[in-house]
Amino acid sequence: MKKINVAIIGGGGREHAIALKLKESPLLDKLFCLPGNAGIAECATCAPVSPMDFEGIFDFCIKNGVDLVFVAPDDPLAGGLVDFLTERGVKAFGPVKKAAMLEASKAFAKEFMARHGIPTAAYRAFDDFEGAEEYAKNCDLPVVVKADGLALGKGVVICRTRQEVFDALKSVMVDLKFGENAGRKVVMEEFMTGREVTVLAFCDGKTLLPMPASQDHKKAYDGDKGANTGGMGAFAPTPYFSEQDKNEFLQNIALPTLKGLEKEGIVFKGVLYFGLMKTSGGLKVVEYNARFGDPETQVVLALLKSDLLEIVNAVIEGRLDCTEVLWSDETALTVVVADGGYPDNVVKGKEIRIGDLDGVRLIHAGTKLDGGRLKTNGGRVFNVVGVAESLDKARKKVYGQIDKVGFEGARYRADIGLVLSLIHI
Repeated sequence: MKKINVAIIGGGGREHAIALKLKESPLLDKLFCLPGNAGIAECATCAPVSPMDFEGIFDFCIKNGVDLVFVAPDDPLAGGLVDFLTERGVKAFGPVKKAAMLEASKAFAKEFMARHGIPTAAYRAFDDFEGAEEYAKNCDLPVVVKADGLALGKGVVICRTRQEVFDALKSVMVDLKFGENAGRKVVMEEFMTGREVTVLAFCDGKTLLPMPASQDHKKAYDGDKGANTGGMGAFAPTPYFSEQDKNEFLQNIALPTLKGLEKEGIVFKGVLYFGLMKTSGGLKVVEYNARFGDPETQVVLALLKSDLLEIVNAVIEGRLDCTEVLWSDETALTVVVADGGYPDNVVKGKEIRIGDLDGVRLIHAGTKLDGGRLKTNGGRVFNVVGVAESLDKARKKVYGQIDKVGFEGARYRADIGLVLSLIHI
């Protein structure tokens, strides 16, 4: 069995979790990460190459004998890194640019769902501020305003008053709070109530294999208060996704999505993320992502018993239908340790302390080594992950150890895994 060299693109908590899982594979020879972080550097060779430096990534692969590139973040996927590498003879894991549009453009995703009868919230899309503002004068409230493009999971505003709608539209389309590309177009959609659930799935263009359903916690503060973030914690599997829910998801959402992609000549190979809402009218799609979610990856991969590298190869080669994928029957939970100013006013470069952790895994998200000292390098700094036979026990594991990790102004949500944080109101 020939061992292979793998390079992961990215440098957050998701990538550290992927690196740790790939290191378990007997198929792996050397592991690289571009650019990586201080934690990833303990299990892979990191190099300061930007995920958007396509030529630099290709050159690195050639010079270092990289056999496979695992493209983890959204920006390089949306920018066509998989296409770029594949055209040059480098095997890459992740959807091509056309397939990544399911995440890169919320308007594209909504139109795709409308064409193929996939249940989602009613919506209107606008590429001009005046048109959006005119619609906002009479639209039903509350309404959800979404930046069309990639916004690090933060480009969603729930507006309960008319003024909040106008302010959100100005923030997205005029002030370009989430970036010029994200703000070129806006989607205004019906507000849904229910329970949010995430289902990640391996997909090779013909076969789709769901992973254990997980629960993300997007809001910054306890009780689901504050601004949207990239995610403050997660657990899997969620007890609020029954076998009946799974069957409904497969029949009404997953298979129609796969058939819709096939009908439109789009071959999706990689990880397809389904953000779902359990409403009184059944499951509906909140959003698609075209990659592993963060922090869902940290808990889902903690439950994977099969060889991740073998699954990755099966996805690329289109043989997922004859690949065994096994999962633990335990529960995994993670809590994010973030900078006190996250998500809006992050201060980097704070010195980090890590005590002796017992029974949990520490995932680095925003860290770096500076003169031999470990310092913060992002808004979300660590994920503390616990695995146990129940949600309650996994939760107790994490919260029993989390205060051993810290830095000036560190904070975390204290309610990850509680029912309170699962209700979308």
